[in-house]
Amino acid sequence: MEGISKSENKGNIFRDTPLRYMGYANEIGESFRYQFPKFVLPSYILAFGYCGMDAATAGYKVWRSTDGRNEIDSTREAALATFDTLLWQSLASVMIPGATINMIVKASRFAISRTSFLPVSVVKWFPTTMGISSIYFIIHPIDTAVDFALDNSTRQWIKSDLKEDKK
Repeated sequence: MEGISKSENKGNIFRDTPLRYMGYANEIGESFRYQFPKFVLPSYILAFGYCGMDAATAGYKVWRSTDGRNEIDSTREAALATFDTLLWQSLASVMIPGATINMIVKASRFAISRTSFLPVSVVKWFPTTMGISSIYFIIHPIDTAVDFALDNSTRQWIKSDLKEDKK
């Protein structure tokens, strides 16, 4: 199915431009949770908005590319591509990285708060710095793990379901 394959990502404004960084808004929000707690919720709204727009775009591309097929098949394939993209983005861009950054910030905050010799500014900002600096190191392993999980679960179910319908 085209919406599921990685080749469909070519020319995707949500993945091939700086707009991609909107997907990381929640990780920045989690990093600054203790300094600016009111920014956490808006950061998740931005990140989930990004996921929704990318999913809608993926579904539309599949729907538009289904020339000559009946409307039910086109709509179904588009809905499955939208679902796949939304699931992948929600897991790989928002939920897993957000929880990971939250744990990194919380653990580093706990560890540094046990020291009495560091300046207050270091104690305050070190966990945030750890959260932000860890984003680069966590995104690719998370993306790979989510690809693996979906390739071995929902994507197999979707592909087998589509093959059965074509029989």
